[in-house]
Amino acid sequence: MRIQSKPIFFFSGFLILLLVFSHSKSLRAQEIENEREFDYSEGGEKGPKHWGDIKEEWAACKNGSMQSPIDMSNERVEVILKSTELQKSYRPWNCTVKNRGHDISVQWWNYSAGRIGMNGTVYFLEQAHWHSPSEHTINGRRYDLELHMVHKSLDPNVKNKITVIGLLYRMGPPDPFLSKLIENITSMADQLEERNMGMIDPKEIRMEGNRYYRYMGSLTVPPCTEGVIWTINKKIGTVSQDQIKALRVAVHDYAEMNARPLQPINQRGIQLYGPNTIDMPN
Repeated sequence: MRIQSKPIFFFSGFLILLLVFSHSKSLRAQEIENEREFDYSEGGEKGPKHWGDIKEEWAACKNGSMQSPIDMSNERVEVILKSTELQKSYRPWNCTVKNRGHDISVQWWNYSAGRIGMNGTVYFLEQAHWHSPSEHTINGRRYDLELHMVHKSLDPNVKNKITVIGLLYRMGPPDPFLSKLIENITSMADQLEERNMGMIDPKEIRMEGNRYYRYMGSLTVPPCTEGVIWTINKKIGTVSQDQIKALRVAVHDYAEMNARPLQPINQRGIQLYGPNTIDMPN
């Protein structure tokens, strides 16, 4: 009897371990799925139309009156003749490339990669990330890619804490800044992962031209916080088809096209800043 009970005991134990492993595996799969708090599906329960219903603190996504992105059309734009460019000062600093599932971001450490000056306030560069296709449009035209450089004020007395510089890209020659990161972006496809990239200079992000749009808006992802100062460079850059494909393949399937739909302008002003020889936008 003892000789027979031993294999039965081991077999029973094996079955128990197998059941426990299968259950824990299914829990892990559920936890990974639950990390997807929102998505970009047009008709899905977690799509942009429902962001404001998912969490109470995301209510601005549904009820806000200054939401982003918007279309910058000629009839809305107020031209402001100004010869000075956007005040910016960047330097190389340690950063991390991160796959956040819904986008790819470059995050510089400790707000030490530089800053911009705006209306007497200093905003420090925190991170940059990409949306494809572009979120903002110009006269109804949507571009192939949009880069957001997110800056924050560390002054507790400043009301509008966040300002974002947006850069638009059309299909063409590769973007040099993306080329520097593309190997790491490609190698962590569909993985929530981050890589230390060492010293990267934000000045390598080409911010050409001296004309830019500005308006008051919000973050374009939950919690859709309002009071964000947007500056959109009028000069359109170029990005290759392979680079766009790499960004789309790297993120999760629900974010391959991660552009929030256009939001109502609601009587907001849009300014176009430029030198004294400025012409009207195309």
